[in-house]
Amino acid sequence: MFDTRNDMPAGTRTRSIELLNARLADAIDLGTQIKHAHWNVKGANFIALHELFDKIAESVEDQIDTVAERVTALGGTARGTLALVTRGTSLKPYPEDISDGAAHVEALSNVLADFGKKVRAAIQESAEFGDAGTSDLFTGVSRETDKSLWLLEAHLHGKGNVR
Repeated sequence: MFDTRNDMPAGTRTRSIELLNARLADAIDLGTQIKHAHWNVKGANFIALHELFDKIAESVEDQIDTVAERVTALGGTARGTLALVTRGTSLKPYPEDISDGAAHVEALSNVLADFGKKVRAAIQESAEFGDAGTSDLFTGVSRETDKSLWLLEAHLHGKGNVR
């Protein structure tokens, strides 16, 4: 860890940095999965989904930057290289063989729901070990993730796919 004048105990900062880097790997992976869908979507709703996926990807990119900057503000190193993300992500790989818009919506809904669940757990975990700032950051990420999931799931209503 790097020296900082941040008065948070070093042990708390270390735990926060580890938790933040875990979710950073997931967020970067999530962003690449969304861009994959954005580039490869086909079908009758192409333009609407292409633009929606891009909008969600931009939101995730902002979240990635916020999480990475929190890591460095606490004295850590943001672990954002492709190799580190590949080793660190907890998300399932994105299906490579789909192109249909509805299939992409379903796949992205699943990965966003999983990411949101992990972020909500991080809210609780960081609060429990005394880092209210990181907990608040994760709360913001959770809100954005829930909004993106809502936007995607709106395309699934009436098809029996929303749980």
